[in-house]
Amino acid sequence: MRAFSRWGEFYARTRVMPYAQAALRAGTLTDSGARLVQRVCERLIRADFDDDRPPARIHGDLWGGNVLYSTRGAVVIDPAAHGGHGQTDLAMLELFGTAHLDRVQSAYAEAAALPADWRDRTGLHQLHPLLVHAVSHGASYGREAEIIARRYA
Repeated sequence: MRAFSRWGEFYARTRVMPYAQAALRAGTLTDSGARLVQRVCERLIRADFDDDRPPARIHGDLWGGNVLYSTRGAVVIDPAAHGGHGQTDLAMLELFGTAHLDRVQSAYAEAAALPADWRDRTGLHQLHPLLVHAVSHGASYGREAEIIARRYA
């Protein structure tokens, strides 16, 4: 296993590009979409989006179905935990939805002292799960990944 010193390079090489290539092979990401994703990855590798935050232990599959609410609070289930960027979990929650999203995001942003412009990078953190879903669930996710990639290319 290769160690990475920067999040952007890790994210591009181990998360985004492998799934972009798989989606392209599956026909669920277009050639133009793959080129846009490649340009985003080049920017990620150059550290254009790195914020020098240390790696965080993230859930890895955080969506509304993996957050259970009760009168005693919220419980997170079914983790695919790994080291990554903490904002990735927020982006997943926004992508696939959850109850109390604004409250969860605001509380996390405050607790983690995220910079004021953190929301501007939400789509960037959604590229990997969109490409995973393009491979496993079809071209509509590939089209969404292309739209997001265009924003960051």
